[in-house]
Amino acid sequence: MQTNNIHKNPYAALSFPEFKFFIVGRFIFIMGLRMTGTVIGWWMYILTDNPLALGLVGLSEVIPALSLALYAGHYIDVNEKRHLLLKCIVLYTVCILALVFLASPYSHAHFKPWTIAAFICGVIACTGAIRAFSGPTFSAMISQIVPKELLSNAASISSATWLVGSISGHALGGFLIAYFGIFQSFWVVLAFVVTGYFLLRNLSVKPILNKATAKTWESVKEGINYVFKTKEILGAMALDLFAVLFGGAAALIPVFAKDILHVGPVGFGWLNAAIDIGSIIMVTILTIKPLQRNQGRVLFYTVAGFGVCIICFAVSKIFWLSFLSLMIAGCMDGVSVIIRSTILQLKTPDEMRGRVMSVNSMFINSSNELGQFESGLAAKLMGTVTSVIFGGCMTLGVVIFTWFKAPSLRKMEY
Repeated sequence: MQTNNIHKNPYAALSFPEFKFFIVGRFIFIMGLRMTGTVIGWWMYILTDNPLALGLVGLSEVIPALSLALYAGHYIDVNEKRHLLLKCIVLYTVCILALVFLASPYSHAHFKPWTIAAFICGVIACTGAIRAFSGPTFSAMISQIVPKELLSNAASISSATWLVGSISGHALGGFLIAYFGIFQSFWVVLAFVVTGYFLLRNLSVKPILNKATAKTWESVKEGINYVFKTKEILGAMALDLFAVLFGGAAALIPVFAKDILHVGPVGFGWLNAAIDIGSIIMVTILTIKPLQRNQGRVLFYTVAGFGVCIICFAVSKIFWLSFLSLMIAGCMDGVSVIIRSTILQLKTPDEMRGRVMSVNSMFINSSNELGQFESGLAAKLMGTVTSVIFGGCMTLGVVIFTWFKAPSLRKMEY
């Protein structure tokens, strides 16, 4: 009876002190990461007045992230994860210090705007390489912190916390720009990243579950083959990849705020917060009352709803309607992130978590950063509004295609 009560408790995994440090440290670190992305998006558009520059930021990050992802998965599985994670955060801190310098009055007085933009892309390329290792390491550690019977519970809490941290950082970044400016915003980011580092130092050393009996490339292929033969994982990853690749209007929010809705940095902050507010609402609901059945179907419905909201945002010329469209899109995204993350945790063997999570990070980085590049390029070629409408329609097309091609994902329950 006591075991059943534990399983019914949505916060059961938090009874483990180490998991609390993991969750809080990851939350604060992710907030710092997302604040960085938000501040850089606005900064690049102010520097260049060119939507293509926003796409170049995404491309700068995705190239090293994708190039290193498969090797990173093998490396994570055969090395101690706590030490690797802390090393990644230290390197990320160095990158933030570089951005502080580029945002300083000295840099703006001595370098031309496009020169600063080029240096920003260089720093972002470094963060992309770091994220190829840090993101999968975070996900792979969960099963080594809580018992297996609470893995689903821990995965839901971790996904919710990641989403809230991402959301909060994204929104806070917009408001920091509006009220403090870009230079001061990066000092706040630095404080968050350093705080996350000290919290995560409380984690214990983790055993290495894969002893590297296979060669590096054979080990990498083993992870890829597992993903492609597990249709639930492959379907969830592909749905995320193509839906966000085409439906990622968030990259163009600076353009909508400045040139279409004419609301300036404060309005930009609120539009950033809109997706985040919606996601927080759904994360809170799903943490208290998790989905009990038909999770696969719900995943498809929410991604389709996300696409519809993106189209509504594109055609809106009214600020409150744009805000509402993004907020509902955030609700849809919050549900889909939690479902996808839980499927990934439950379907992955412990000894392959680094490799599978790295393949997943390839899909995530592809969808977010390549989506950012696609949005910037499409806006340049088709116009901002037309490109976002096109992206929303493509998202709906991907949902319909995947619905028929991945019946096991559609029928999945956990």
